[in-house]
Amino acid sequence: MEDMNFGPIEYTVARIDGDYAYLQQTEHPQEELKCVARALLPPEIAEGTMLHYEMMEYHMV
Repeated sequence: MEDMNFGPIEYTVARIDGDYAYLQQTEHPQEELKCVARALLPPEIAEGTMLHYEMMEYHMV
């Protein structure tokens, strides 16, 4: 079972595809993009938006 990471982690919205956004870790750009349902993200995000993740919540930076 995969360990939960409660952050903090900084992300950039790399791509938006319908109901999903693909996030790139800013400190580890070689990591695979993380697919997240847009319903879990701030509604005003766009490609290039910086996000802060901590304790299972995403906030715009």
